[in-house]
Amino acid sequence: MSTLDASTDTYAERRARLFAALDGLPAVAVAFSGGVDSSVLLHAAHARLGARAIGVIADSASLPRAELEAARDVARAIGVELVELATEELSDPRYQENAGDRCYFCKHALFTGLDELCRARGIAFQAFGEIADDLALLRHGSRAAREFGVLAPLSQAGFTKADVRRYAAENRIASADKPASACLASRLPTGTRVTRERLARIERAESSLRELGFRVLRVRDHEPLARVEVGAEELIRARGLEAEITARLLGLGFERVELDSYSAPRATYGVR
Repeated sequence: MSTLDASTDTYAERRARLFAALDGLPAVAVAFSGGVDSSVLLHAAHARLGARAIGVIADSASLPRAELEAARDVARAIGVELVELATEELSDPRYQENAGDRCYFCKHALFTGLDELCRARGIAFQAFGEIADDLALLRHGSRAAREFGVLAPLSQAGFTKADVRRYAAENRIASADKPASACLASRLPTGTRVTRERLARIERAESSLRELGFRVLRVRDHEPLARVEVGAEELIRARGLEAEITARLLGLGFERVELDSYSAPRATYGVR
């Protein structure tokens, strides 16, 4: 089925198409990150299929422990089984090289593991949280999904970001207003080698600064510089805390710190 233009119909019609598509599946494993898009897909799949729907989250060094715990909470609140699938993208030299297609190799590792899991459990279909908005972007994760035949029920139904936010709010999903959060490897400039040590330091840095109350936060590793990005509305407060922020990051081995506002990239490359 071709993806529909969400501007030609109503939210209720798009939601009905989503439900109808899910109703037609004997069972499905949803690639789940804890973000709002995959949370909505997982909720809808569980609502229509019950125990015949499961969530699967890729657990690796690029996933912050706080994000994993939050994803567990969402799945627990939905009442759906969540499988934590260890993925080994860091063992792939092509992923480590961190070229522009790094996310393809990450998602290839996820879908390889997901395919093996589904075969073992007799689950015929896999799905991921692509939405209609994503179709205008270059997403290497979506390319990997297509190669594995992974379904995209939200985008096929015409669901936009506004739709997933609305559905999440209506169903009291905790991630309804959660800011977008890419993996830790996204904090490294293209061409900078991805290592467990770098990812662990970025995670420690962001965990430390979140204690200061920032809702939107990225610590980008431009060794020896740490570039701290916060939401535009939080930048003034961050500048007031600059001495504290700098002290915390110097303590983790960075030599210099810059502050700036975060602006979402024109394209992102993950399962959301």
